[in-house]
Amino acid sequence: MRARKYGFTVAEVLVAVVVLTVGVLALVGSSAYMSRMIGRGRHATVAAMLAASRLERLRLVARSTSPPCTAPEWQGGSAAEAGVLQSWEMLDPAGVARRLQLIVRYRTPVGLATDTVVTAVLC
Repeated sequence: MRARKYGFTVAEVLVAVVVLTVGVLALVGSSAYMSRMIGRGRHATVAAMLAASRLERLRLVARSTSPPCTAPEWQGGSAAEAGVLQSWEMLDPAGVARRLQLIVRYRTPVGLATDTVVTAVLC
């Protein structure tokens, strides 16, 4: 009777190394993809926060004049802050509820992104 030999063959070791390498490469690839997604999300979050802040400032400006919604800044304008370009215009110049459009542009790793917000403000 023969004695049993313990251990792995060269073929088994090579298969294990290939499987491990494929797994590590997949992990590195998905990690890079997730980093890019987080970066894009950060840019979009900053742009959304600045847009919300601009809308609040415009609402305050609208209510600060008598009659309401007659301030020059309220009619339209643009501003740049933290790498985000904001432009706004009043879509309905008359009426109790006036629509305001705010366009926010910001750079992403793949180019320029644009978000548009339309809201109504009571005057």
